[in-house]
Amino acid sequence: VRLVKEEFGYDDAFNYNKEVDFDATLSKYFPNGIDIYLENVGGKMLEAVLNHVNPHARIPVCGMISQYNQIWTEREGVRNLLNIVGKEVRMEGFLVGSYLDRFADFTVEMEGYLKQGKISSKIKIYEGIQSFAESLGSLFSSSNFGKVVIEVNKPR
Repeated sequence: VRLVKEEFGYDDAFNYNKEVDFDATLSKYFPNGIDIYLENVGGKMLEAVLNHVNPHARIPVCGMISQYNQIWTEREGVRNLLNIVGKEVRMEGFLVGSYLDRFADFTVEMEGYLKQGKISSKIKIYEGIQSFAESLGSLFSSSNFGKVVIEVNKPR
């Protein structure tokens, strides 16, 4: 939360891993509802978000990390999907690989944002291929901040 607010400049934030009542939390942080929600958590968080979306909200879906380690028959269901119909919500999955033809345009645009200071990032660099398991594990344990990179030196 500190990182998101102090270093990335967001007005407010919360740690979904520390919240016990997502509906109360979303009411507090989004009293006027949610227009756009980037879905990357799934499960109970997605269910709570669907209770707080505004009409015509958009939900791009790029992941559901809370469900990754579950067998599909044991994953949490989202019981209020009917809100998508009632509020005419657009929810669409996407994979970065589907947009590789636009990567050059993205690079130019992102470079401008970086130079202007509109975008900043954090990178955690792990040393050597032997750190692969640790680096991969950090993605699923909330112990990393930002992009995870493994630096591997070429043999001489």
